[in-house]
Amino acid sequence: MNMWRLLFMGTAAGALLGLIYLVSRVAKFSLVRGMSKDKLSSRLFVALALTAGGILALYLGLGVINTVIVILHLVVIWLLSDIIFAIIYKVSGKKPSFYLAGVFALLFAGLYLSCGWYLAHHVVATTYQVSTDKDLGSGPLRVIMLADSHIGATFSGEEFARYTEEMESLSPDIVAVVGDFIDDDTSKEDMIAACRALGELETRYGVYYVYGNHDRGYYSAEARGYSESDMISELVRNHVTILRDETRLIDGRFYLIGREDASRRNRRSMEDLLRGADTGKYMIVLDHQPHDYASQEKSGVDLVLSGHTHGGWLFPFNRLGEINGTDDKTYGREKRSNTEFIVTSGISDWALGFKTGTIAEYVVVDISGKRK
Repeated sequence: MNMWRLLFMGTAAGALLGLIYLVSRVAKFSLVRGMSKDKLSSRLFVALALTAGGILALYLGLGVINTVIVILHLVVIWLLSDIIFAIIYKVSGKKPSFYLAGVFALLFAGLYLSCGWYLAHHVVATTYQVSTDKDLGSGPLRVIMLADSHIGATFSGEEFARYTEEMESLSPDIVAVVGDFIDDDTSKEDMIAACRALGELETRYGVYYVYGNHDRGYYSAEARGYSESDMISELVRNHVTILRDETRLIDGRFYLIGREDASRRNRRSMEDLLRGADTGKYMIVLDHQPHDYASQEKSGVDLVLSGHTHGGWLFPFNRLGEINGTDDKTYGREKRSNTEFIVTSGISDWALGFKTGTIAEYVVVDISGKRK
């Protein structure tokens, strides 16, 4: 049983226990007491009805997964609020006539999750400055990376065009789409529109794409409404270069190495990918999952760009992948020997509509080389 299955099962169990706790908390409000004439059985019934109504509204507006996320956050915040206010009352010797801890919990949870929703839906550009002793030829390079767009999750294919227009305004040399461009929930219309947006993006050396673990889909083509080959055809039609375990020398200046996703068996090793390459030239690796740092560091490549982790999504679990060894890094920049690693939190989300431990972004990497 893998980590994600255990996590989902634990989350579902926690949400169920949380519901019981929430009903008991809602029953403490003066309004509920008044509606039930302060009879315990009536209070619990009214509290259950109000809680169920709130959950139904969340489900209709946010779907199952996001409703579970809201419930879990509310339970934890409410529990902490009860504990904190109990301590305050004990120390002060005073207690208000109304359920202040519950009011505070609802207000704080609403504000906290609203901020999380904003962070997931408000995309920013994050810039990194990278230098190298290698000769880059005709000046510095500007690489824009985007990953984990999961088109249709937080923006449609048409809305995605707003971000590609922003990227174009930054005059990139290349744009790299580092996996999970789409997923099983992406409609055919959104997929086509997003591919078209990439095709309209003007760069010096083009737009390059590598696979993520979601792009091929976990369900059948019939369920999604189109096949992997349909997506590939749209990307090619829009002049996007697809790299599947390939090494390309760009304009004689630098190498772009596009790796198959780590979920694929028998993907080529770094040693194999670099066989015959001129190691004196700058080397950029596009690898969706940040799982292979040891061999990438050993290979001596200069820059590795990844996504996949979504920056850890939710606080305080945003470093869980590093702790359990699933990921070499969750977010940000790290240098090992002569290799720079950058992991983006992603421009969108998969299933979740909240980011409480990170941001939504695309990444701008400015690379300066040795002057002649």
